[in-house]
Amino acid sequence: MDPFARLPEECISTILSLTSPMDTTRLSIVSHRFKSASDSDNVWERFLPPDYQHIVSTSVSPVSYATKKDLYFTLCHSPILLHEGNTSVSLDGRNGKKCYMLGARELLLSWGGCWSWTSHPQSRFSEVAKLKCPGWIHIRGKMKTHMLSSNTAYAAYLVFHLAERLNGLQSSRTVIRFIEPQMEQSMIKTVDGTEKLESEGTGKIAQMRGDGWMEIEMGNFYNGEEDNKEVEAWLMDINNPGGKSGLIVEGIEFRPV
Repeated sequence: MDPFARLPEECISTILSLTSPMDTTRLSIVSHRFKSASDSDNVWERFLPPDYQHIVSTSVSPVSYATKKDLYFTLCHSPILLHEGNTSVSLDGRNGKKCYMLGARELLLSWGGCWSWTSHPQSRFSEVAKLKCPGWIHIRGKMKTHMLSSNTAYAAYLVFHLAERLNGLQSSRTVIRFIEPQMEQSMIKTVDGTEKLESEGTGKIAQMRGDGWMEIEMGNFYNGEEDNKEVEAWLMDINNPGGKSGLIVEGIEFRPV
């Protein structure tokens, strides 16, 4: 006998909505009642970002879904393009937190004459930036913090291909910081919530991503409840120009950690 048979489905849905997407998926196998409740729009709307309707409405291509559960997993597995196709947004499947990637066209690339714009079969964007002549590199991307999920620890990653030497960016200097409106100083909130002027790093190891690109962490920060700033991520490299041969930049991704 199903021990939950007498429990109203609305009550089960409320219980599930207070857990997490992963827990809800696991609990769906407990009983038939849990399976039915776990498909409820009321449950999965709680897991979607508060601004999901705005995100879907501003996608450059229509987003099709039958249920809120369908929409959740669509956003987890198929990033949608915004801002004339130069920015993408997806969800972290563990918790529904937002992941944004600024495409190369949204970044500031120093020494513009050293870069060319081209398509790439593995890119979600129509264009990527390719380094034509190795030299100094300065790549910067800025993100409005109100677009990210609040009360969430994030890291920024440079997403790239490097044709000849996969470790060619390890000596690069990375900086991540908040830019306070109308303030000369910039501040950074680290993962533990403490503040300091900048977060810097060098010697990070590039990792392979599931989508066929490489990534290197640029730094991490904490996005609070009422943060309304810009977070800025830089990568600078003025050494070893030969080690960056074949560099192709897809973008900078801001992703929950």
